[in-house]
Amino acid sequence: MLVLNKLLQEIEDLKLGLDPSVLSGWYQKIAGDAKAEAPSHLIDSIDVIQDPILPMKFEFKTSRRAIKYVVEAIDRNLDEMPLATRLYFQKLSELIQAEALR
Repeated sequence: MLVLNKLLQEIEDLKLGLDPSVLSGWYQKIAGDAKAEAPSHLIDSIDVIQDPILPMKFEFKTSRRAIKYVVEAIDRNLDEMPLATRLYFQKLSELIQAEALR
């Protein structure tokens, strides 16, 4: 029974990590950290937009010159995130970097 309870708790933690409000909080934290590290002329080029109709849909707007600061902010925060959130932002980081190379 203890193993089953532990498994159920892990599943609940995974679901929580992908909750729109949790993701939104991490997007805001990452955007804030990236803005804090970026030079002043790049701060306005970093923004996160959450779709009001589809709350799981986010758009991370950033200029190519600010990508470095966004990726560094993601990397710095990964260890603090729940597992599912961490995997989500690791994939986001990969996508941002791949897009920058195009």
